[in-house]
Amino acid sequence: MSPALVRRPPALVECHLAAAGDSALVSADSAVALDGRQSVRAALIARGSGRLLVQLGFSLVSELKLASGRRADLVALSSNGEVWIVEIKSCVADFRADHKWPDYRLHCDRLLFAVDPAFPTDILPDDVGLIIADGHGAELIRAAPEHRLPGPTRKALTLRFARAAALRLHAAIDPLVGLSE
Repeated sequence: MSPALVRRPPALVECHLAAAGDSALVSADSAVALDGRQSVRAALIARGSGRLLVQLGFSLVSELKLASGRRADLVALSSNGEVWIVEIKSCVADFRADHKWPDYRLHCDRLLFAVDPAFPTDILPDDVGLIIADGHGAELIRAAPEHRLPGPTRKALTLRFARAAALRLHAAIDPLVGLSE
């Protein structure tokens, strides 16, 4: 089944077209599927960020639907239950067009942006963590301030994370199962 056509604001179309010129391709081993919702550049940033998060001891789920109905680019869960959300910004137009990211604080203990090395990081807010990433890896440049989730919110998000991960794993062995996250 092919991905649905996604209508993007003109600024983001320009951003995605610029990213399409990237010579690197997202390979089948990528932890982040290139499904039409993100550009090649965004997928490479996600892959590098994912590698960093795994090195830091996190498990992650990409494109996780939150209780608010929004989708977080990357949600990372540590062994002690700490939740990070990483919002990927593939270009300046992507950042400027997005006004929903402050709401993600309601769904995590720490919020971070992940951008590529060419991104002008001085335009990003100081009260959000920062990851610089490419398709090979990433570096945590600025730690994110902590804002602990309430217990019931943490439990609900952890269950949502676990169910999404389990459904995706099952879909990998049985593609006819259909995902309903």
